[in-house]
Amino acid sequence: MDLSLDTRHEGGHTIIEVGGEIDVYTAPKLRDKITELVGNGEYNLVIDMEKVDFLDSTGLGVLVGGLKKVRAHDGSMRLICNQERLLKIFRITGLAKVFVIHGSQADALAEH
Repeated sequence: MDLSLDTRHEGGHTIIEVGGEIDVYTAPKLRDKITELVGNGEYNLVIDMEKVDFLDSTGLGVLVGGLKKVRAHDGSMRLICNQERLLKIFRITGLAKVFVIHGSQADALAEH
C-alpha cells in the first residue's frame, strides 16, 4: 500500500490530506512533506487522516516530530481522525492528550 499526500491551504492553515498506510516504509514521505512545509514558513498544519487505513509506531513518531517542528515556531498541528481503530492507538499511547484531534475538517478549521 502506498501513501497519498494532497496539500491545500484554507483559512490560514495548511491541510495535508493523507491516504493509505503510514508505516515504516511510507512514513518518511509524510515526514519530508511536513519538513518541507515548515521550511517554507507554514506552521499551522492540519493532518487529515480520514483516509488512513493503517498507522504504526513509525507514523506516530513522524506526527510527534512534526508537532515539535511547528511548536518550535509557535505553530500548531491538529489531526482529523474519526476512525475508532486509529483513535484507540492515540489513546493507548497517551498521544490523545498531546494532539488536538478533531472529527472533521470543519471542526479543525473552526477552532482558533
